[in-house]
Parts: sequence; structure tokens; C-alpha cells
Amino acid sequence: MAGLDLVLVLRYRKAVTYGFHALLGALGQHETATRYEVRFGESVEETAQHIREAGNVRTLVLWSFYSPDAAALAEELSQIRQLAGGPNVTHLAGGVHATAEPVQTLDAGWDMAAIGEGESTLLSLVDAKGDPTGITGLAYRDATGNLIRTGKAKQRDLNDFPGFALKWDKFNALEITRGCIYACRFCQTPFMFSAKFRHRSLENIRWHVDQMRARGLRDVRFITPTALSWGTQTEEPDLAAIEEMLASCKEGIGPEGRVFFGSFPSEIRPEHVSREALRLVKKYCANNNIIVGAQSGSDRVLDAAKRGHGVEEVKRAARLGIEEGFRINVDMIFGMPGENADDVEDSLTLARDLADLGARIHAHTFMPLPGTPWRDAPPGDVDPATIREVDRLSRRGALYGHWQKQRDHAVRLAAAAEAYPRPGRSRTILPTVQPRDAC
Repeated sequence: MAGLDLVLVLRYRKAVTYGFHALLGALGQHETATRYEVRFGESVEETAQHIREAGNVRTLVLWSFYSPDAAALAEELSQIRQLAGGPNVTHLAGGVHATAEPVQTLDAGWDMAAIGEGESTLLSLVDAKGDPTGITGLAYRDATGNLIRTGKAKQRDLNDFPGFALKWDKFNALEITRGCIYACRFCQTPFMFSAKFRHRSLENIRWHVDQMRARGLRDVRFITPTALSWGTQTEEPDLAAIEEMLASCKEGIGPEGRVFFGSFPSEIRPEHVSREALRLVKKYCANNNIIVGAQSGSDRVLDAAKRGHGVEEVKRAARLGIEEGFRINVDMIFGMPGENADDVEDSLTLARDLADLGARIHAHTFMPLPGTPWRDAPPGDVDPATIREVDRLSRRGALYGHWQKQRDHAVRLAAAAEAYPRPGRSRTILPTVQPRDAC
């Protein structure tokens, strides 16, 4: 470690490699006078070992996690501090949870929380050899315990930084859109990145595909909150732009390569599904499945969640997709805030109808995620009758997902929200409506 000014240790977990690779992509092309080294800690023990090996060199340990993982990662942090530490070690948490709950993050044991997009903040920290003074995008406590907030980091054009880390040979699905105009009340994305679309340009996407092919990679996948929104700033898809982009990617990755669009890790909004769009996917892409976001079978709940579509659009999307030869996976969230018995039955009816069509349900339990308008809602409550019906669909092979585990996460998130109340927030989500058979 002789001659180094700074060591960056990443608590490197599979669940958050996308975010880390974006940070390293920015760092890899950044010119700085700071002499630094990057280490990857793929376990608690390996992370601690890297910290110990840094010796007296200033060490910045980078963490990124989603809200459901916050409690488990706080335990990991405590273990690592017991195994390795010192006055020159700073633990910095980033990602959607740290952005939404910086005080909670600091109280859980991290030294600093990164607020907002992390690329420019990390570059400034590297230039400053880890000193946070005067750097935007951070929250931390000074020597007297006072909370210091430096505001959100400046948002940059997606074309400014690579979407993966060429210098470290770390690749992932390519982020082509950041932010989302729909601002659904349960989703963290628009409230971290702003409720607007920021797209990577066609030329920049093609550059990434060319880099992948040059390194022998053959599969192109995309990260986007809503796949068919690429290239537009409105609610209407621009299919001409989509076709130009997919055609360029297909050409770029070569005859042995494959392009995947509208499948994991992205999805398509139901009202965007059309025969023309599906046939573009079939023409240029390798995926035989598409993910459609429905979330509820109740128009009342969908309206309250600000989804921007109704149940009929979901049914139509599934039917069109199946007719065009795709396996349709439909995201649904059970235990949404304010649901009454009729809303629950509407969702179960939709799930059964979609399963009968040949679609699969990707089941979730509602989690009150920090940073969202529904942060203070009660945790998803899935009643026994609903659980039995979901289990029946699962045994048919018509439903999958980690909805049971999410029920536990939801309870923990709600307890954390109670411990860190937001003034002026009401827990009333939907108006009380009598069940239909009670009228």
C-alpha cells in the first residue's frame, strides 16, 4: 500500500453490482491526482481483510443497499468494525435507502450517507482523498455530533459516464433510462432520481454494445423503469426510436449475440403493449418472455397509487402478448394500502384470469419503502384467504416470487418509519369504501 493516498473497499454483493459498476465506470475515466486502489469485498471477512491490509492509508468503505436489506447490512457493518477498523476508516452508505433515510442510516452505524446519484460525489471524494468537506451529496455528523447535510449531488447526463466498469472488467445490464415520469406512490425510483426521464443516447448505447462485443460478451440487457419509454419524454412510446435502438444493438452485438428487451431487469407498462411493439421485440430480441407491471386488480387502488392505467389495460397486454407468442409475467402487489375486501377479491380475480390465459403472476407484498409517498403506510397485510389462493396459483406454476419474505421486510420497514416519524404525514391512504355486498 506504499505510495497510496486512498483505498476504496467495496462491500461487493450480487444484489447491488449494477450501482457499483456505474460508480466505477465514472471513476475509471476520471483524471485525478489522488493515488488510489479499489478492492472488492465479497464477504464480511474479505471486506475486513482489505481494510486491515490498507494499514494507515485512508480507507473509504463503500456500501450500497435497498431498504429491505438495511437491517441485515447494519449487522454486517458491526461485524466488520469488530474485525477491522481505525481512525482512518470511513464507512459510506449509498443507494435509495441512504438517500431516503440519511439520519436512520447514520444512526445504524455508517459514518456518512450519500444522498442522490453517487457518481459526482464519489469523484469529488476521490479528488479530496476521502475528505467530505465542501462536497455535495452527503450527510454526516461533525466532531460535536451535529448533523451536516450538503444537499443532493448534481445530476449529470447519462452519457457523461460509462454504464459499467471497463477498467475493472465489470459488466452488467446497461442503464438506458434514469428517473420515471409516472411517480407511482410505492416506488423509490422517481423520488431518488426525479420524476422525469433521462435517457442514454443511441450513439452512447451503441458504444457500450461495441465495447461488450470486443470483450467477447454476447448478451445485451437493459436497466430502465419502463422499457418502451426510452427515447420519449411523454407517456406515449416512440416505436421508431425503439426500433432504431434495438436494430443498432442487434447489429453491434453481432450474429452470435443476443438482445433482451422488456424482460428482467426491466418491464413494460401495460398500456404500452401493442402488436407493433411486441413484433419489434420479436424481430430484434431473443427473449420469449415479457414482464408487465400491473400491481393491482382494483381500479380504485391503481388510481390511488397513481399508476396511470387500469385493469383493462393489464388484461389486454397479457392477451396480446400471449397471442404474439410471448410468456407474460405480470407483477402484482398484495396488501396495498387502503385495500378493502372488494379490492382484494378484484386482485385475486385478475390473477386467476391471467393465469387462465397462460400468464404467470410475479407476486409481491406491499412494503412501505422510504422516500416514497407511501413510506408511512402500514405494512402489507395479506389475509389467510388470500394466502391460500396465492398458494394454489403457485402450485399450478402460475405464480412465483418472494412475497412471503417481503411480508417480514414490510413489518421491519414500518417499525423503522415509526421510529423516525415525518412531521405532517398521515397514515390515511385511501378513503373508506363499503364492500359492494354491504350496500
